Amino acid sequence: MIHPTKVFPLLARILGGLLAIWVLAAPGLANARTFPTPGIAAMAVAELPPEARTTISLIRKGGPFPYRRDGIEFQNRENRLPPRARGYYHEYTVRTPGESDRGARRIIAGSAEEFYFTSDHYRSFRRITP
Repeated sequence: MIHPTKVFPLLARILGGLLAIWVLAAPGLANARTFPTPGIAAMAVAELPPEARTTISLIRKGGPFPYRRDGIEFQNRENRLPPRARGYYHEYTVRTPGESDRGARRIIAGSAEEFYFTSDHYRSFRRITP
């Protein structure tokens, strides 16, 4: 029989390790596929303009992207998205028919594979759901 004084320290180390794993994995738990983003309305992929669906497809494939600035860090200066560590968000242009420049539409991609759409150059966002 194992003496209780040897079981408790071992159990404490196991639980401590599990807690550490959970804490380190917590940022990934914010995956938009399963968790809502408080204060931000959601929209289905099917509701997006076709150009935004194309942009999401390119993001998932890793490019190539039509604009030089696609993939740069989005710093969330407006604080309209959930706060995350620097480098968590990246922005991608959504082509706007009739515009000669990048226009105002963007997809913001988070490291946990969540996506946000803005049609008004960061004034408002909608979380994209499958």
